[in-house]
Amino acid sequence: MSMRVIILCLLTWLMACDPKPANELAHNAPVTSPDMAQEAHTPNSAGMVLVPGGPFIMGSNLRDESGKQKEYGLVNPLYLDEHPEHTVTIGDFYIDIYEVTNAQYKRFLEKSHRQKMPFQWTQNGYNLVKERLQATDLDTLRWIASEYFKLDMDTTVMGANALLKAILKEQAKRDVLPVTGVSWYDANAYCSWVGKRLPTEQEWEKAARGPDGRMYPWGNEWIQDNVNTGDDSDWEEGIAPVGSYPKNVSVYGVYDMVGNVWEWVASWYLPYPGTDYQHKDFGQYFRVIRGGGGGIGHYALSVFFRGAARSYAPPHQPNNDVGFRCAKNP
Repeated sequence: MSMRVIILCLLTWLMACDPKPANELAHNAPVTSPDMAQEAHTPNSAGMVLVPGGPFIMGSNLRDESGKQKEYGLVNPLYLDEHPEHTVTIGDFYIDIYEVTNAQYKRFLEKSHRQKMPFQWTQNGYNLVKERLQATDLDTLRWIASEYFKLDMDTTVMGANALLKAILKEQAKRDVLPVTGVSWYDANAYCSWVGKRLPTEQEWEKAARGPDGRMYPWGNEWIQDNVNTGDDSDWEEGIAPVGSYPKNVSVYGVYDMVGNVWEWVASWYLPYPGTDYQHKDFGQYFRVIRGGGGGIGHYALSVFFRGAARSYAPPHQPNNDVGFRCAKNP
């Protein structure tokens, strides 16, 4: 077993040279079917849409009148860090239509020679590359297929070609999942590498809620079927491929802004102007995350999937249900 672990550790990805100049802004174009895009919002070559500037409604004045905090054992009170509802005016900006995927982030790591990969990739075999797998002996390949990829088939009777085909098929399924397990610094580095940046909290909220401050991207009525809350068993580890919920789309044509995975934004966790609410974690230590994740589990309440809902995390800490998307100035 120890020898196989040593062999597996040697199966790092192949850092291939790319002699051709590349337009890295095009690397964020998602793998999607044509019916995922709204005709009214034509994406540019970087897989982004333009969100027009101007005033919009940010935050809320909601209060926990029914005692949900106590009922669900939540540490922080609901809604108060969103107070007060206020009008914010910002300029035009572009934002990614979909969250950054595993495949896009893997390309970033390969091309930038950045060594730090999401930890779960080392546990589920996503970090392994075809060329290395092809050079692996049959016994080890069977062990990888069984222990890392958990293939639901009798790997003991499969030949090398069949095993390789099955493994690559599993990897392809993970290509279109939103990347998670990345810190704020990792997300910021990716966006910078593709000539973009993380969206501010204000930009994220406008892209999600539109100019009229709708509660959810699609409107003001909670429709659970529109979003991946993690309440069902449709998706492994509660995370769906980007674009799997075509009705989970904002007025600007931005998908998956609530549910599935949380998203890093550029902003510090700070109080809104005019609030009288104080929190010990306000300041320049935590970065804001937005959108609510499918990993909420039995806390899969609509309150967490509103466009105004805020949460936060230490920027150096990767989480398995936190991903990101990028923004860009016009």
